[in-house]
Amino acid sequence: MGRGPSIEGRKNAEDAKRAKAFTKLIREITIAARTGADPAVNARLRSGIDKALSANMTKDTIERAVKRGAGADGADNMQELRYEGYGPSGVALIIDAMTDNTQRTVADVRHALSKHGGNLGTSGSVAFQFHRVGELVVDTSKSGSEDKLLEAAIDAGADDVQTVASQSTVLCPSESFEAVRKALTGAGFRLLRADVVMRPENRVAVSDEVADTLHDLIDWLEGLDDVQEVYHNAALTEERKMA
Repeated sequence: MGRGPSIEGRKNAEDAKRAKAFTKLIREITIAARTGADPAVNARLRSGIDKALSANMTKDTIERAVKRGAGADGADNMQELRYEGYGPSGVALIIDAMTDNTQRTVADVRHALSKHGGNLGTSGSVAFQFHRVGELVVDTSKSGSEDKLLEAAIDAGADDVQTVASQSTVLCPSESFEAVRKALTGAGFRLLRADVVMRPENRVAVSDEVADTLHDLIDWLEGLDDVQEVYHNAALTEERKMA
């Protein structure tokens, strides 16, 4: 009888996954620090550092990334790119990347899309279907927490609070993200996830077959070293990326 992956094999796979996640977080911090090395006045940097700390990245690693982005450790040639395109059944996709080799990145993204029945679009081809918002997911399993969350969120400038089961999603203008984040943590809420994202205006229903292919495509894209985030407008029952 065949045996499953060894403990060592599983550990190596987890280590590789963790290393890839760290690489993406370091890139985010490095680019965010270009517009200012003080997280107190640079909301994007503050968010990147928070995510890195949540992933157990050391403060030394974070500080090196900040210094590199601010130019203290020499120039870096990393660029931000946004690709727009279509997945299976015409699902709209926005793919954010950071790269030092644009030709490699566009080739990798194009290949991933073509393997899953999609294709790259031109700039602006799908962006109008999305808007940039702050999205904060909160644990509201405790009795009475939904009302408390709604009051704290709206007072801080949020636009909407949507609750499913024991989780609530707070939506706010991107410029209000930091104020809302501080208000919620100050009110004692545990943030399961908090970020500024590209959220679709409307989600489109897809078949189970298309959903499976889309999941595979998202996994493929997120597995690319240069891809930071993938957003889509499909209505899925089990979302891996809440856009």
